[in-house]
Amino acid sequence: MENEKTIKKIKGRPRKFDKQQALDAALKLFWNHGYDNTSVAQLSDAMGIKPASIYAAFGSKEELFMAVVERYGELNGGLYAQSLVKPSAREVAESILTGEVELVTRKDWPDGCLVVQGALTTTPDSENIRQFMNGVRNIPVGWMRDRFVRAQEEGDLPPDADPETLAVYIMTVNCGLAVMARSGASREQLEQVVVQAMQSWPVSSSEK
Repeated sequence: MENEKTIKKIKGRPRKFDKQQALDAALKLFWNHGYDNTSVAQLSDAMGIKPASIYAAFGSKEELFMAVVERYGELNGGLYAQSLVKPSAREVAESILTGEVELVTRKDWPDGCLVVQGALTTTPDSENIRQFMNGVRNIPVGWMRDRFVRAQEEGDLPPDADPETLAVYIMTVNCGLAVMARSGASREQLEQVVVQAMQSWPVSSSEK
């Protein structure tokens, strides 16, 4: 009798799941289809858990997406950390661009970039997500601007260079690389785009 009660208790317990593994499954789905085009039913199927479990674990589809973006940053945020410590502003910019090419063309992940494509077009009901993603994309711009300001103070960038514009320029090229990777551009083509983009980089007085 006691054994039967124990069996019933075990059967009645909800199935546990690996939260990180579930996040990675949701990440790939959002990356491929974007926020608006990914349904809770699709997420449930990809994550291997019921919709009720998604809401219990993450709160809502919106909160799940935000958790996915955070997870994406954990997996790929090292690109900026490694690049911003390069000795010159030019090396910083080139490292970020070449790193982006590697990121958006990896064979084991979807083409493109979740941060660029995840919520470019959203419905009025998804305005919070649109604003959230705008903020996420602007964070690296601030990092690069601050690094380029320091480069200018050190004489590594000419006095007439605009650190803010340079930071926005690199982010604009990055976004373009992601979009073109999604459109089928090869890694070699994107690498040549980086070469072309760096030809317009301002030259410091020491380099002239």
